[in-house]
Amino acid sequence: MNSPEISVALPVFNEAENLDELNERLAHVLASTGRTWEIVYVDDGSGDASFEKMAAFARKDPRVRALRFSRNFGHQMALTAGVDAARGRIVAVMDADLQDPPELLGEMLKKVDAGYEVVYAQRTKREGEGAFKLWTAHVFYRLLKRWTNVDIPVDVGDFRLMGPRAVAAFRRLRERHRFIRGMTAWVGFRQVGVPYVRPARTRGETKFPLRKMLRFALDGLTSFSHVPLQLATWLGFLVSAFAFLYILVVLTLWILRINVPGWTTLMVFVLLLGGVQLMVIGVLGEYLGRVYDEVKGRPLYVVAEEVGGEGPGEDTAKV
Repeated sequence: MNSPEISVALPVFNEAENLDELNERLAHVLASTGRTWEIVYVDDGSGDASFEKMAAFARKDPRVRALRFSRNFGHQMALTAGVDAARGRIVAVMDADLQDPPELLGEMLKKVDAGYEVVYAQRTKREGEGAFKLWTAHVFYRLLKRWTNVDIPVDVGDFRLMGPRAVAAFRRLRERHRFIRGMTAWVGFRQVGVPYVRPARTRGETKFPLRKMLRFALDGLTSFSHVPLQLATWLGFLVSAFAFLYILVVLTLWILRINVPGWTTLMVFVLLLGGVQLMVIGVLGEYLGRVYDEVKGRPLYVVAEEVGGEGPGEDTAKV
């Protein structure tokens, strides 16, 4: 069995409405490259007919494979499973919501052929998104770039191609709180971006509401930066300095026998110190929780079922 030259790994969660168009466009683009290829779908515990459609694609075309998780493990785990299962020399990762246009793969492959090991799609515009999400994304990526010692490109999602050395290095990174766009930057090698306009979602709903966005941002920040710990330390020093100065003021007033009712001031400082202490404990807890998750040594994901995988075959797909 010969391995394909390029694999495309796609995490899928309740995207049944998009899969027919996605599979057709992907097959057409990959066939036009003149390379052997495969598509690896990973169903992340979908509640709709996503896996049934993926399995149907796999039974029809030996170059398509469908994996199903035993439960929902999360987008980054599903993407990781796709890379782990991929057999191609080059591995592309992208989302299944059609906001990562498959047609960009041809231009990205040219960069790989030019010697780049990681080629990421860089958003110049994000259509169909509100001002709040655009602003928070803009701020987050720039803070992350400033606060980490890894050159993580701004305005970049998970849509990228990795060459064989980058894929091998990525597979060795097994942390559980995964921020893949940072991990692929961390592995190094020659990297370059391909600009594109990210289209709006036309079918289905976003899988990243505000709660998940905040969780994802926290994972990215704590995975690649110690700045939150350093900020907590400096905040503790600052509040302690003010508290020490206040102690001097209180002692001076006591020596001068100036009777100042201090209930309000005392409560303000007690509440302030208590709040700072709880915040610092919370930051420490975030990092400690990540250590706890790592030392348990559980697998990143569990695959319950796989359909397809007979090999890359010849280019017989209808495009």
